[in-house]
Amino acid sequence: MPVCLITQPIHPIGAERMRAAGIEVRHGTATNEAERIAEVRDVDAVIVREGLSAAAIDAAPRLAVISNHGTGTDKIAVAHAHARGIPVVSTPAANVRAVAEHAMMLMLAVARGTVVADAATRRSDWQHRYQVPMHSLSGKTLGIVGFGRTGQIVARMASAGFGMQVVVWSPRVDDAEVEALGARRVDTLHTLLAISDVVSLHRPLRADTRHTIDAAALAAMQPGAILVNTSRGGLIDEPALVDALRAGKLFGAGLDVFEREPLPVASPLAALANVVLSPHQAGSTQEALADTARQCADQIIDVLAGRQPDHMLDPSVWVSRRHTGAHRATNEQAEAQA
Repeated sequence: MPVCLITQPIHPIGAERMRAAGIEVRHGTATNEAERIAEVRDVDAVIVREGLSAAAIDAAPRLAVISNHGTGTDKIAVAHAHARGIPVVSTPAANVRAVAEHAMMLMLAVARGTVVADAATRRSDWQHRYQVPMHSLSGKTLGIVGFGRTGQIVARMASAGFGMQVVVWSPRVDDAEVEALGARRVDTLHTLLAISDVVSLHRPLRADTRHTIDAAALAAMQPGAILVNTSRGGLIDEPALVDALRAGKLFGAGLDVFEREPLPVASPLAALANVVLSPHQAGSTQEALADTARQCADQIIDVLAGRQPDHMLDPSVWVSRRHTGAHRATNEQAEAQA
């Protein structure tokens, strides 16, 4: 019987579907790299939420597929896996609406000072409402950096739901694609930053996108602007952001992702009242978790049954994929779960 290791908790529907397809499911308990390496030694598939190192991949001679729970794969040694004939699959559309909703929530929470207002209410500080400024989103300009699936949904929500003017900077889209969603494309990041009241980041993290928002970018933003990040923490130079927030350059920031995760208790971000934080949970609604787990499981079932999965990061790996003796999930069992 082939074995799948689920390295971090996922919705139970994923395990249910794999067991029904004849796959043994194990739930990981590792808290460090050495323990993770020990857990993967005899598995045929893994579902990961927090990445997988080259060392762990090398320690798993039977590993035939890595299924990423979500869209961002920067914490997986993808090139290393592909070089060893191990397909890496993702779930590019399963949680994008949930992430978009979270981005809008962070915009509102920062603009309305929701966290500090909640604290004031709990201590019966009714004078708070006269002392702390708030802003509406209606009529404001939203700048979207990166215009993939999530950025496009945020554009629709902001425009249709909140009456915001939407501008987009993305090197990989054209005017027609942006205008079809009622937004306007600008040619440079600097232009977007200079005209946006709110900036929301939706780029993948790569070498060329790291610190998209650095000290120079922060200086280019409008005074009193809001910055939101539900994509990857490495897109922002955090010390530069802290400086901008402390200096009052920005009204505030809403952050779901960080350069170092978990966010250290001593992080300066945690001490700032004009920052709203969440623990990388934008895509973790129950509905999105179920869809993501289902897609992760179904693609593992496909690979172990000899069928090419839907969302390979590099489809060319399929022809040179690693074959092991573990491909015993029968087509009949897999089809029953399709």
